[in-house]
Amino acid sequence: MDILDIAGTHIARGERRRITINVAPLYDFTPSGIPVEVVRGKEDGPTLFISSTLHGDEINGVDIIRRLLNHKRLKGINGTLIAVPIVNVFGFNTKIRYLPDRRDLNRCFPGSKDGSLADQLAHVFMEEVVSRCTHGIDLHTGAIHRSNLPQIRACMDDAETRRLAEAFGVPVIMNSDIRDGSLREAARAYGIPTLLYEAGEALRFDEKASRIGVRGILNVMEAIGMLAPDPKAPEKTTAFYARSSYWVRAPYSGIMHAKKHLGDHVSKGQLLAVITDPFGQHRYDITAKSDGIVIGMSMLPLFNQGDAVFHIATFKDAKLVETHIDGHAETFVL
Repeated sequence: MDILDIAGTHIARGERRRITINVAPLYDFTPSGIPVEVVRGKEDGPTLFISSTLHGDEINGVDIIRRLLNHKRLKGINGTLIAVPIVNVFGFNTKIRYLPDRRDLNRCFPGSKDGSLADQLAHVFMEEVVSRCTHGIDLHTGAIHRSNLPQIRACMDDAETRRLAEAFGVPVIMNSDIRDGSLREAARAYGIPTLLYEAGEALRFDEKASRIGVRGILNVMEAIGMLAPDPKAPEKTTAFYARSSYWVRAPYSGIMHAKKHLGDHVSKGQLLAVITDPFGQHRYDITAKSDGIVIGMSMLPLFNQGDAVFHIATFKDAKLVETHIDGHAETFVL
């Protein structure tokens, strides 16, 4: 299309514009809205949305989008990039996951124009951004006090989604079922292949997660024809599909001392962590149920009995996956 219209703003080919999509004012009538930057190439091509902070405390995607928008390669794009660093502006400004009414925005899509604040926010985002796109990437981190190994989550029964997941260029890909009310579910109903990038921890910027995220987005842009291949780019890493995953929970309340960390290979029965009382006595071991790779873990050392401690993904050859994860971390440059 020659002219793209978002929230009443017209963006022609070759233009770059910043827009605020109005949502709802604050209590004191201060305007509040979703910040958007649109970058359009002179030539026609795909339209890709990059979204972050559906959960208001998952802020690392803001850093990724900031870096992406300042990347010199955007000068040569075909098609249109719609970058939305902060979708849940209410949660972001209060540093919490949810909306003011405690609703999870990523369980409210596609939303409705007359529903709750979360429903209205989801509806506006779908109408003004997602519906205009051909592809999407949604950026997330672990929840509060939890960190995730850089990974892609996607529905692998769609061939195009699978192709883009492999193109992103991280070793770990999770075949993730679509949840009711999620952005990915709503985008799929529109026929839009969408990836979910998980990396890092809530309320933190993570340098490695940001670098890998920017490179992955550029890789996807190449794969869909928005960018020409970069001859200087590092060789893409081999992607491994997780067969399944499981959580290991604290067998007793206490203070944890971790023995394994993100990206580590674990064997069935291997010691992952030890829980003790404040004096270092009354030891309780936490062990792996089966072989796998640590893809998520709690960063808080204090646990109640039953709290989730480690998220472990299983693979056909977990040792091989660990080798590629180590190599990816050591050789990665942007």
